[in-house]
Amino acid sequence: ASPSAPAEMALHKIFRAVIMGPPGSGKGTVSARITKTFGLKHLSSGDILRANINAKTELGLLMKSCIDQGQLVPDDVMSRLILSDLRALDQSSWLLDGFPRTVSQADALDKAYSVDTVINLNVPFQTIKQRLTSRWTHLPSGRVYNVDFNPPKVPGLDDVTGEPLVQRDDDTPETVTRRLKAYETQTEPAAAKMLLSFDPGLCFPPHIPHSSSHD
Repeated sequence: ASPSAPAEMALHKIFRAVIMGPPGSGKGTVSARITKTFGLKHLSSGDILRANINAKTELGLLMKSCIDQGQLVPDDVMSRLILSDLRALDQSSWLLDGFPRTVSQADALDKAYSVDTVINLNVPFQTIKQRLTSRWTHLPSGRVYNVDFNPPKVPGLDDVTGEPLVQRDDDTPETVTRRLKAYETQTEPAAAKMLLSFDPGLCFPPHIPHSSSHD
């Protein structure tokens, strides 16, 4: 082995991280920046769930049935789904976004993997409510507008097609309030558990310097 071998091994240490935060806190945006900076694989529970529903897998059909009936996907089903994807990345560093959402899911993750760091986005609920309820969507294309900082050229109409914009059910004030309440009662305890389960001395890959943010 060459003298540089130990250094190379340290450089390629497998690093596992979880990002948590309420819906609308910006997990997707922050995750994209982290994965690009640190070279991690990004796993979004929402993306995994949608892919399984679209592919009509056994778990996907079960989850679609729950969602269509307005029920939460059972913890054991979500855990099986996410852990299955993580096993395919056993030799890769990853950032997990949107899981765990409950203490039971946190327990399942803790039993399967040792997480190196947990990033918890603490955004005031009032800020999130304002951000999400200002969001309007052109459903055919998926283009999203925000009336506060990214408004359409003509109010209520898509810039490209001129077709009407709609507010998704997820973005109505009533739904946002309900989702935030669910986060407070179900996911905040899971976040607290995750924050207690990792070694704070390993907050970032040791070979990569990181800058602190004062935003």
